[in-house]
Amino acid sequence: MSEVAQAVENEEFENTFDYDDVTIKRLIEAVVFASSEPVSINEISKRVGEDVDVKAVIQALQDDYEERGINLVERGGFYCFRSANDLGDKLELEKELPRKLSKAAMETLAIIAYHQPVTRPEIESIRGVAVSKGTLDLLMEEGWINLGRRREVPGRPVTWKTTRDFLDMFGLETLKDLPGIQEMKDAGLLDARASIDIVGGTTPETQDMFDDEEDDFHDDDLYDNKDDMVG
Repeated sequence: MSEVAQAVENEEFENTFDYDDVTIKRLIEAVVFASSEPVSINEISKRVGEDVDVKAVIQALQDDYEERGINLVERGGFYCFRSANDLGDKLELEKELPRKLSKAAMETLAIIAYHQPVTRPEIESIRGVAVSKGTLDLLMEEGWINLGRRREVPGRPVTWKTTRDFLDMFGLETLKDLPGIQEMKDAGLLDARASIDIVGGTTPETQDMFDDEEDDFHDDDLYDNKDDMVG
């Protein structure tokens, strides 16, 4: 087994070896390929050495794969290999939702995506109707939303935000790549008759998330116990 492959298999990522540039590039490629989930720059740095310019190597790898059948893509500050977008029809691959979502679930997901971090009452205010706990539970089960930080207001309601899985499922590199309302209707993600202000304006809090997604996906201030869900 090669030195690089052995290092990946044994998780000996403390830069044990004096890697040359070619080996570093191959090791980073192997780390991303071997990971079951998209990996961050910070995680890769831990495995190849803090002195390595990981972003530059990632960019070089992206250039290498640009014209190939698989691409190295970014998903909210995390990296993974995915089949090239333009080959979907030739491979007869269709991206299908894991389960059929109701209109209410899709609208709720869209509101969270565009207004995150957003509380349940805020979602209801935008939609104009109540949001059932079952709808939020369903979106959590799919792995597309998660609990965010509590609002520092009376009652300290929890907020909702999207996840890396959401970006990956919809082929988005970052939240800034979210489509416009008409594009969502054309893609069948929203009822064509929907007139609610799902996109609306970007709040300072939402803009902060758009600008610093990787850190947000590492929030430690989350609430894993569903009994904590209020508001």
